[in-house]
Amino acid sequence: MDFGLIGVDAVLAAVETAVSSALNGAAGEAGRRAVEGLVGLLRRGGNEDEDGLPVTGDDQARVAEELRARALARPEFAGVLLQWMRETELLRTGPRGGPPRMLPAANGVFTDRDDVLAGLVELVEGARTGGAAVAVVCGPGGIGKSATAVHCAHRLAERFPDGQLYVRLGGGVTPSDVLAELLAQLGEPAGAIPSDLTRQRGRYRDLTAERRLLVLLDDAGSEAQVRALVPAAAGSLVLVTSRHRLSGLAGDPGARFFALEPLAEDDAALLLERVVAAAGRRPAARDAAGVAAVARGCGGVPLALCGAGSLLAVRRHLSWETVGSRLSGNDEGVDRDRGTDAVRRSHDLSYRELSREAARLYRLLAGWPWPGIGPGAAAKAAQTTEGAARVLLEELAGVHLLEEVGEERYRFHDLVREHAERRAREEERPADRSAAVRRVAGWYLSSAASADYRVMPGRWRLGRAYAGLSLPEVRDRHDARNALADLRRERAGIAAAVRAAEAHGADELVCQLCEASWALHLRLGFHDQWLETHRLGVEAARRLVEEGTGDARFLGRMLVQSAFGHMGRGAWAEAGAALDEAMAAEAAAGHRRGLATAAEARGLLRLREWRWAEAEECFRAAQGFWREIGPGEDGVGDVPRGLALLEDHIGRALRGRGRFAEAVTRLNTALAMFRALPERDLYNEGRVYMSLGETHLGAGDAAAARVCLDDALEVMDREGAELQHADAAELRALCAAGPEERTSFLRRAEELYEKGGDGTGLARIRARLAEQG
Repeated sequence: MDFGLIGVDAVLAAVETAVSSALNGAAGEAGRRAVEGLVGLLRRGGNEDEDGLPVTGDDQARVAEELRARALARPEFAGVLLQWMRETELLRTGPRGGPPRMLPAANGVFTDRDDVLAGLVELVEGARTGGAAVAVVCGPGGIGKSATAVHCAHRLAERFPDGQLYVRLGGGVTPSDVLAELLAQLGEPAGAIPSDLTRQRGRYRDLTAERRLLVLLDDAGSEAQVRALVPAAAGSLVLVTSRHRLSGLAGDPGARFFALEPLAEDDAALLLERVVAAAGRRPAARDAAGVAAVARGCGGVPLALCGAGSLLAVRRHLSWETVGSRLSGNDEGVDRDRGTDAVRRSHDLSYRELSREAARLYRLLAGWPWPGIGPGAAAKAAQTTEGAARVLLEELAGVHLLEEVGEERYRFHDLVREHAERRAREEERPADRSAAVRRVAGWYLSSAASADYRVMPGRWRLGRAYAGLSLPEVRDRHDARNALADLRRERAGIAAAVRAAEAHGADELVCQLCEASWALHLRLGFHDQWLETHRLGVEAARRLVEEGTGDARFLGRMLVQSAFGHMGRGAWAEAGAALDEAMAAEAAAGHRRGLATAAEARGLLRLREWRWAEAEECFRAAQGFWREIGPGEDGVGDVPRGLALLEDHIGRALRGRGRFAEAVTRLNTALAMFRALPERDLYNEGRVYMSLGETHLGAGDAAAARVCLDDALEVMDREGAELQHADAAELRALCAAGPEERTSFLRRAEELYEKGGDGTGLARIRARLAEQG
């Protein structure tokens, strides 16, 4: 036995990794097993009284010292500890895959700014030590900062073979959401992204430390935003755009600044000609004076130039001279008092050429800063069909009043939205503007509720949005995964809808939107958004109770869901307080189903805290609430499934206490209960098979574990649950009958992790395969 491998630093690193997995869900089920393995080691070491997860540095150091001392005294314990440390070390293996290529598409009509590109080339080629190069492209709105940065980034991309990252920092996005997005771009699967900001920053530094990357940070609002995202490795480039000077970055991290000015008249005219030429219209020689007049009228500002050029491209009856005259303010129809700057004049001109329907949609969409609008939401705003809305969106984008940011996805430049808001205040009644915002929020609710139902059809729900939803008799095996992808794609819009509904006094809509985002947050996290939206949900639900104007059951529901958000952050005190209030709210509402759910959540909190006996007590209390629900009472149809889940939870609590035989009995009972449901819940049956396999492994019965895990593999394969299937295969390899069988199941897990996009799991399996040789 090489006791040199059991140094205190190595043991402490393993303890920290296991605890981190418990706190933030990183590494999925493998992370949870690392924590349970730590529990088993402490129990084998004679520590039966460890009370809670060692969260603080002092507690982790104490646990590490205890484990090391026990290993030095007992060689057989040292062997078990070393094996656990090797397994835990694999959790720190980074994701692998092709380099990320996340830059937005380059602008096909981009003009000038050669000095910026030359300066960036000089910066990149210059000798630097101590960190990445940082460049800030700054200037007023509409001057072309983003277009310049994207253009230059594409020209420099080949110098950064490890990839290019892109993230937009404006629009109220939180630091945690930004890091989560960048980690995802670097290949980190959603389930492995830490929920805690400090750990996210650490993981970002780890994943960028050995890579030469170009990181484009668009629309930065502060120096602190930028500093947190600068990779540690020399050779990378961080390219920042901002309306602010961000002069503090000059000293730390030593940024170079490129302040953009309006284009010279010749370059402005060239940009205009390129915009109209892209649509097949080219100015004749006789139009030269008109082109120059338009360029001057736009003040050399690229946003105004693109708007005017787009208008000339699609409105061929307009002459260059007419547009130039209107932009100069010489035309009587131009509102001089309300807009004298070039950008506003350009927007006024484009707005006047819109169809009546497109102009109305333009005004109504400006009522809230939506992160992206598609035909469905636009149709609700304008009270028209999706087909008609699609045409109107294309009309607005055609004259540069909307930006197309994805397939059938549009948003306002903030300067354009200011113009649209001004027009809406002048031409729309306040009640109509507010109603349009609520209609768009309602569209997000319908969309989210449908996807949430497809992801988790068995859970109970509140709100009218779920009325009439059902699954097809023949369902695509990947439908749940596709629905979760839909929720992820719309998550920023869902959060915006919650804020909009709150601002417009639609309290029940706020609560329903939070309810419809449950699958999104439970499966994928995004804890900043989760806690922010559910804070609004709790406040809205309290108002519903106080005013007696809505469903009082929403208060307990919002509090329970908030508690899970706090649990994901490792904020157990906050989670416990929310659950205490939830129990009181559900009791006041006379909602026994809600009481059962809140008591179950309390038990799950205790499981995370290693308080196994208390967890079991909570689960038994929840069983009591379910059993009190009588015929015809709210939630009676949910009782069998609720009780089956609790049997599974009790089995897990008993396993945590080392009472393996009792745990097996409970888990077998849970399995029988799931099988007896009127509508089989195959996914949870598979999860129980996995719990049984783990329990048999803990008890040292590899043969029984193989039987249960083989059943789990069959169910998860049938359900199309690729990551759970991969986890079952990984477990099955641990109890394989021999080396060949172990390799076979590891290869199966490797294929499934790769197919499911779990880079961390894939790297862990490949490390295990490499160990086998």
